[in-house]
Amino acid sequence: MTDAATDVRIQREIDDTSVVLFMKGTPMFPQCGFSAAVVNALSQMRVKFKGIDVLTDPSLRDGIKKFSNWPTIPQLYVKGEFVGGCDIVREMYETGELQKLLEENGVEFADPAEA
Repeated sequence: MTDAATDVRIQREIDDTSVVLFMKGTPMFPQCGFSAAVVNALSQMRVKFKGIDVLTDPSLRDGIKKFSNWPTIPQLYVKGEFVGGCDIVREMYETGELQKLLEENGVEFADPAEA
């Protein structure tokens, strides 16, 4: 896949879903501790999100780093905006800032009755 095609794919994913996590592995089976930490934070908050496994596509793995100008994975996007990687998301989660950001952006949360 060319850089342009990868950028288009990334932009489409970000535009189509309110909360997107580019990660190593899947939400059910993260393949690194950093991805697992972000999945855990989102899951604890019952956020509906889409996990995209960058390990299945080397062009995506490299492309997301160039797209965001951020050197590491995972990368979280909310309503099309790059939020950050593991350390930033974890800190925002711990301070309540992530919950506030998600609520301000009208992000869907799972119904506690669905547990």
